[in-house]
Amino acid sequence: MACIGPQGELTESARKMLTALESPSSPEDVASRTSLPLFRVRAGLRELAEGELVTMINSLYTPTDRGRSLLA
Repeated sequence: MACIGPQGELTESARKMLTALESPSSPEDVASRTSLPLFRVRAGLRELAEGELVTMINSLYTPTDRGRSLLA
């Protein structure tokens, strides 16, 4: 599941995941808020972290400034 399109735009699922990160959240929380399968959320959050759109602290994910700016 790609979260970032060829021109650097967010896919629909990536946008849902970033929006669900209103506070530091676990993958399980994000899956619950987005209705996406947990395995897709885990893969998506890894990809978003590689793209420096989210960061993980103590097993919880939060959007970076870059990630927030793409939602605006």
